[in-house]
Amino acid sequence: MSDVSNGPGWWQASDGKWYPPEQQPNYEASAPPPTSSSSPARSSAGAFKFEMNRWTQAERITAIASLVLLISLFLPWFTYKFSLGSVSVDGLWHGWMYLVLLLCLAILVDLVAKASFATMPFKLPLPEEQLLLIATGVNAVLTVIAFLLKPGGYGFSGIGWGWGSFVALIAAIVAAFPTAAPAIKARRM
Repeated sequence: MSDVSNGPGWWQASDGKWYPPEQQPNYEASAPPPTSSSSPARSSAGAFKFEMNRWTQAERITAIASLVLLISLFLPWFTYKFSLGSVSVDGLWHGWMYLVLLLCLAILVDLVAKASFATMPFKLPLPEEQLLLIATGVNAVLTVIAFLLKPGGYGFSGIGWGWGSFVALIAAIVAAFPTAAPAIKARRM
């Protein structure tokens, strides 16, 4: 309380005295000023905000197909039927398919980062298109090899492909196609 106004927001009551803004009836506090941790101290990449529209059509296809491939590694790939039932193994039965798992994760991390930050929070060793071509190509080749090499070889009867192996084969080819097609076309010219 004061006999004179002490700045903006001060108000004069019916008693002729001046009161600070927070003592006014129906007073609502304004939002607190931003803290220093939410502004310049952040990385140059900016805030995380996932926007799928930052992806090209090819990147959308690659992201979805790589996610399907990742999931399919845990589905039944090979089955063996015997008189009492059947057993199956997943796509990670071949040890090298862990590389496919890691590459799928790397592809998805890269594409999510691209869709979420104005500038990438990490530096890639090669242009992104080349890395996607290499990663999806390696995934496709390893998946085809894993599909063809059934446990027990071809002479062993009773072992068949499970539906997960077909899903993985299709997903690996679909993931590689958007990056491989332009590269093949450019090479022909």
